[in-house]
Amino acid sequence: MARLLGLLLALVTLAMTGAATPARSSEQMDLLLVLAADVSRSVDHLKHRLQREGYAAAISDKRVLDAISSGRHRRIAVCYVEWSGVTAQRLLIDWTVIDGPDAARKFGDSLIELPRSFAERTSISGAIDFAVTLFDQAPFKAERRTIDISGDGTNNSGRDVAAARDEAVAKGITINGLVILSERPLAWNPEHTNPPGGLENYYRQNVIGGPGAFVVVAENFNSFGQAIVKKLVAEIALMAVDDNADYDSGG
Repeated sequence: MARLLGLLLALVTLAMTGAATPARSSEQMDLLLVLAADVSRSVDHLKHRLQREGYAAAISDKRVLDAISSGRHRRIAVCYVEWSGVTAQRLLIDWTVIDGPDAARKFGDSLIELPRSFAERTSISGAIDFAVTLFDQAPFKAERRTIDISGDGTNNSGRDVAAARDEAVAKGITINGLVILSERPLAWNPEHTNPPGGLENYYRQNVIGGPGAFVVVAENFNSFGQAIVKKLVAEIALMAVDDNADYDSGG
């Protein structure tokens, strides 16, 4: 009996000690980055494939990996979201540490293999709101948190996109944009992909926000890969975007 009581006392003491011990801090990263890709109806099968392949190749690009290794912690955490209409957002790849070529390659390989999520309307505001929630779920910490929105059209579903942007920025989150220009306007809704003043200007006024926020332009889906490398390097290394830099070479 004495032995049993001693065991019970030890268990109680252990439980009390454990309850009083603070949880271990999350692993520190240089950046938490949500890659949020538009897969609305204006993004056809070919465009979707080029977009996926562009992200997969860019994350393994030497210039991107060099930018990661230049940070204090030499690693970032990335997740990948596809989005479309107001209720159409899906986390395809959960928070993943990128700290070198092996991790980057695995991330890219997984991305290529996953099926497409949606093909609905375009809710940039819904994508921002969804991305904001992912930071609270991240098992890592970082001083910088960024949402990387890529798209080829204006917000035409859900709440006001500028309001979603402003709420995210108020939480200390930066939103950058990658605008994919359309050579020909949509026949059924030309101002969606080619709004007055241009899609780049629309993103500057309504989508991006936070310290150092910027827009990178892909002239078309075929140049998306070079544009995303340019954008990732700027985001990771906190560099100003150089429109004259040669991002079409190296690797």
